[in-house]
Amino acid sequence: MAATMVGLPGEQVICDTAVQCASRLADALFAQLRSRMASFPRVHLALSGGSSGPVLAAALAQKRDVTSAEWARLHLWMVDERCVAPEDPRLNFGALREALLGRAPVPKANLHPMPVLAPDGDRLYEAELRAALAERPEPERRLDAIVLGMGRDGHTASLFPRSPALEERERWIVIADRDTAAAPGPRMTMTLPLINRACYIALFVTGESKREALRRLAERNEGHRTLPVAGVSGTATTRPVWFLDREALPS
Repeated sequence: MAATMVGLPGEQVICDTAVQCASRLADALFAQLRSRMASFPRVHLALSGGSSGPVLAAALAQKRDVTSAEWARLHLWMVDERCVAPEDPRLNFGALREALLGRAPVPKANLHPMPVLAPDGDRLYEAELRAALAERPEPERRLDAIVLGMGRDGHTASLFPRSPALEERERWIVIADRDTAAAPGPRMTMTLPLINRACYIALFVTGESKREALRRLAERNEGHRTLPVAGVSGTATTRPVWFLDREALPS
């Protein structure tokens, strides 16, 4: 086990490989979700795409101790999505669906893709999520867990440097503008108010290409406008948990 990285906000879990990180993260997620199942009939997990998304989805599908009854109570949402056609291989949801369906007993109705090609799709998705959480008391109308990645430029979800979406304070889901979102743009994304309200926030960051962004974050000299991941702060009672492989750690 590698030494922890000084300066990162929150807790850290460091493993030798990305696959090991994904396994540890899958264990942590189901521990969190089971604790929430004690209070609510349905629980809600938001997952990111990118290079680490399929690795984590595979680890979740391999959790043999998760029962069919538990999968039936778990609803999966997308943190962000490229605005491309359903058959486009760049669609985050496609990789998630392929990794889970047929490998884990998750009902298709519990998978919630973002309606990226629908008019006002961002508002439709927010309304769908709010409706799913409406059965709970107001303080608990939040995601039970969320998994974020981080790009080499420090973006997280589809919140890119200098995007107006970084300043959103009310809406949960928005369309990130074409000028700041990486190609193919635009993208649909969860916003910082929704992300930071989650009961459990995990950041799954692996690979040598992420070292520079982690170094910049640890130095704490930049705000979220230029380093969006710096805006992931959680609350007074919920701090981010970083799942890092050894290659991601700055030397």
